[in-house]
Amino acid sequence: MTDARAPLRGGSSNPTEAHHSRGSRSRIVSEKSFNRFDRRRVISGALAGAAGFAAATAGAQRAQAVPGARRSGARAGGEGRFAGKVVVITGATSGIGRATAKAFAAEGAKVGFCGRREHLGAEVEREIRKAGGEAVYIRADVREADQVKAFVDTVASRYGGLDVAFNNAGIEFSKPLHETSVADWDNIIGTNERGVFLAIKYEIPHLLERGGGVIVCTASAGAERARPGHAGYTASKRGVEGIVRSAALDYGAKGIRINAILPGTTDTPLVRPAGVSDADWAAYKKAWGPLNVPGLQRMATAEEIADSVLALASDQFVFMTGASVPVDGGALAGAKMIWPEGFPQPPQ
Repeated sequence: MTDARAPLRGGSSNPTEAHHSRGSRSRIVSEKSFNRFDRRRVISGALAGAAGFAAATAGAQRAQAVPGARRSGARAGGEGRFAGKVVVITGATSGIGRATAKAFAAEGAKVGFCGRREHLGAEVEREIRKAGGEAVYIRADVREADQVKAFVDTVASRYGGLDVAFNNAGIEFSKPLHETSVADWDNIIGTNERGVFLAIKYEIPHLLERGGGVIVCTASAGAERARPGHAGYTASKRGVEGIVRSAALDYGAKGIRINAILPGTTDTPLVRPAGVSDADWAAYKKAWGPLNVPGLQRMATAEEIADSVLALASDQFVFMTGASVPVDGGALAGAKMIWPEGFPQPPQ
């Protein structure tokens, strides 16, 4: 699953910023005690946490010779950050899910993953096993409660428990709201939002039995900045963030951390239109990046998003829960100011 489809005819694929209303300051807190609790310290602490996450994921990326290049094969002798761990992943037959399944397996995890496209699921399982990893594909539709439960229970039974879950399954479509059918709406909410609810619902009992664990869910940078024609997608991904925050409060004291990643536009089959040649796609991406990602000025690779998932699932972030972490190359950080032609331009 990726953040959004990149429009081939130009225009930004970055969603418009959502506005958050400020709550009124409580009259119970005195001015003196409020000043003592310096808000600037809270803000600087949050920025420091975000910088720490960025540094960790950047370090993983710098270790790769080419952006998005994946280390090959599983670690010898059961080594790796996730050696002996059991991981379930929804929506792992292509794109971000596929890359993440391979990454967990390469780090020593036993991976159970699902998706609806059986031929692709079997292909991913073969690739992981050929590289020396351990994985099993189980066909499941995240819209169906009985299938989600059977998937999670089967993986936990096969491998002896559950330690990490990556709830990634998702879809996208683009239509103006009044042209969106009820079936279209129910499908995207059912897949992107209800699917995450069902996955967490059936993962939690296994994690509680284990004494704790980690859940990472795929939201989207599109949850924070909407785009025309994407009401259903934006609503579903905002819903994922809400589920994550509330569930993190429910289970934090029980040793379960739950966070969301917000990928930006990622170079996956969902984004690349069918029939576009490699040369044309490379040229398009080169032109698209500077127009839409003010920071790193390119699309992400699926492997780069996978690195972020593994970082959040690792022991590096044991005090992070209920967070929504942008992994978007700086798309949400801001946008360039474009001045109309023929008018005086500001000094550069």
